[in-house]
Amino acid sequence: MKLLVTGGTGYIGSHTCVELLQAGHAVVIADNLSNSSSAVLERIARIAGKAPAFHKLDLRDAQGLQALLQRNPVAAVMHFAGVKAVAESVADPLKYYDNNVNGSLTLFAAMREFGVKRVVFSSSATVYGAQAVSPIGERAATAPANPYGRTKLMIEEMLRDLCTADPEFRAVALRYFNPVGAHVSGLIGEAPQGTPNNLMPYICQVAAGKLPELRVFGKDYPTKDGTAIRDYLHVTDLARGHVQALDYLERVPGFSAVNLGTGRGTSVLEMLQTFERVNQVRVPWKSADRRPGDTVITYADPALAGTALNWRTQRTLEDMCRDAWRWQKSGLAD
Repeated sequence: MKLLVTGGTGYIGSHTCVELLQAGHAVVIADNLSNSSSAVLERIARIAGKAPAFHKLDLRDAQGLQALLQRNPVAAVMHFAGVKAVAESVADPLKYYDNNVNGSLTLFAAMREFGVKRVVFSSSATVYGAQAVSPIGERAATAPANPYGRTKLMIEEMLRDLCTADPEFRAVALRYFNPVGAHVSGLIGEAPQGTPNNLMPYICQVAAGKLPELRVFGKDYPTKDGTAIRDYLHVTDLARGHVQALDYLERVPGFSAVNLGTGRGTSVLEMLQTFERVNQVRVPWKSADRRPGDTVITYADPALAGTALNWRTQRTLEDMCRDAWRWQKSGLAD
């Protein structure tokens, strides 16, 4: 298939482009490069052995999007483009509604105009909110606790309504838990701008001496070591799930939401200690107060992904730590 991948130079998008190219698909990337770099394109090509096409484009540019689809007839869309920091979404909600919801609306309208009726959407476990009881299955109530999560749920609802209105339209929303790690080549990985919001890149930057110490938010949770528990999965496993989702769309009509996670919880200190052990480095840390809105224990029930997508994670916590550190040491993350 020829596929349009929005946000394809970003962290998850770039890894998915590698998997798609290696699976034999042709890839056309649309990205405004607001949180990524065009240098990623050459690295994708080095890993996959072939290059994606690239168009610098903001999805809110309706005319530019229509021109792209007119020149590049595609069979399906992988939709990653959007902004994704929870704290920023609370401080500047209109930015998130404009980028994520308005950008998606413009994309789906262009897809309808050009008869593109397959989409895999990059959603998030944040749609479940802070009250969900783990393991979290797809039937759990959705109650996002911040504007970022609400934009993801709004886009899911748009897709659900599109599938109801047009029986030929098919969509799957992949609800990610906590992607970490990097490609085993060390050529692509997570490259946050400024101080990282996520645990793994923060650990990596402390280990590399770029930050003085890791702050562990909350040491008094009712867990075995007092720190919060999350479901971390390797970004390459996550990317592979998108290829499986394409096959799923050919078999199953309508709208589906599917969790992508390991089904295992890992505490913050367990991740930190594994990183130190696997990479033979020391990561100084200190405890800090809990952050408002953080959940105690969050991990997926991934059973549906296993039966519907024929997808299971293959990489371990040790792999995640080893690959993230290799990427950090490459110098390409800077």
